[in-house]
Amino acid sequence: MTYRGRHRRRNKGRVLRGVLSGTALALTAAATIITTSQAAGSDNPGPLKPLTSSAETNKLQLHENLVAESTLDTLQSGMGGALGVDDVLRSANHPMRNKADCAATEAAALPVEPTATRAYCWDSGDATTQKWLPQSVTTSGDADDDGKWGSDRVILAGWTHNDHRAGEPAADKGLARVAFIDANDPKNLKYRWVLLVAPLSGGKDFGAVRSHIGGMVWYQDKLIVTAKNGADHDNALFVFDMNRILRADVNSSGIGKVDGGWSARGYQYVLPAMGSYNLTGGACSAGDNNARPCFASISLDRTSAPDSLVANEWFSSGGTEPARVWRYSYSTASERTGLLGSDANGIVDADEAYETDAVGLQGVLSHTPGGADEADWYTAYAPGTRDRHGTLWRQDESAAKAAQCGSGGTSYACWGQHTESLSYWQETGELWTLTEWAANEDNEWEPPAIPERVLYAVPLSAVDDAVQ
Repeated sequence: MTYRGRHRRRNKGRVLRGVLSGTALALTAAATIITTSQAAGSDNPGPLKPLTSSAETNKLQLHENLVAESTLDTLQSGMGGALGVDDVLRSANHPMRNKADCAATEAAALPVEPTATRAYCWDSGDATTQKWLPQSVTTSGDADDDGKWGSDRVILAGWTHNDHRAGEPAADKGLARVAFIDANDPKNLKYRWVLLVAPLSGGKDFGAVRSHIGGMVWYQDKLIVTAKNGADHDNALFVFDMNRILRADVNSSGIGKVDGGWSARGYQYVLPAMGSYNLTGGACSAGDNNARPCFASISLDRTSAPDSLVANEWFSSGGTEPARVWRYSYSTASERTGLLGSDANGIVDADEAYETDAVGLQGVLSHTPGGADEADWYTAYAPGTRDRHGTLWRQDESAAKAAQCGSGGTSYACWGQHTESLSYWQETGELWTLTEWAANEDNEWEPPAIPERVLYAVPLSAVDDAVQ
């Protein structure tokens, strides 16, 4: 791929610096799914509050850990060589349904204001499975600014194993898979599953990457996804090389090297991690924002210079704990495509950080409008029960706004139902997200499942018009 040079104004922000030591790579961290709560996001959270003290900003510092190239080469060679994204797309075997073919409960999960201009529902098995939860989205619009990966338009959707469902096998806990969606024909989307794994034993084996995957960004040739902190060297993010997709040739329940070849628990394709980022200060905590933050979601900002990865933490929407949103710059070095900007010791510092009183945040996006000096931050609240709409706030250091709907514009609950991460497709001007739930009528992960899962896009300009 060829990446085009871009020169843009730096967002008004505060550069934050410090140096701490990091720890080694560990790619098999166990995950616990972050859940939402019952409270409504009706109160206006007000403006963002800048965080500038070193005591606060050092909590956001990362250390980069990369797998040895020889390890990746050994695994790639042993599994018959690398495949491309196009190979996965050409083998797509799950059709997506267009909006007109979605069930009534799926269509009802779409936003009230502004309305979705594109919407798709999953095939019947994935629409109702309670074993897996859709959590995140990124696109080839993140990967390259022409909106394509090679000649393909692609959407990636990250799904996490539902560890809260009773009776799930221990071997499945924390598994993460990605739907590679062929979006070349907007009327005929289809997808194929790829399991996230990590090389072991110098590349002679691989194991499962157990990640919350609440957010992900496909930038240049790397895919960065959120991890669940708190174990195995406190990984915050995992990194994957999109040029190293591999094929499993044995269909079994195993993961890794098995008799006769390689198995990925029934999946044909795997994507092995090539690195991670851990919080330098140790484990995160989702208890309060005085601790190191657990990464709930991430997205790409192409309007900063250089391009940047933005993140948010999550606290229960039933409480009042302010959450943090922050950003890291991507590296501009030609030999470090898709990696974050680090110093010679592998340290990555946050470039900007804020506190928000918006609650229950499941997604974040930063975007600087043309001619503006300051970025708008879009923070998405999702209620923790079925059949309820969320709120998409637009915040800066001056105010917070959201679309209003209902009788006489009396409610901020206008966004999609239980939406997850956010992604902006710059080439098309579309804001993408997806909804999560397929619980029963009692909000339990037991049959019968009520499908409420939809992948949809709204023009960002429509969002801005709605909150004027």
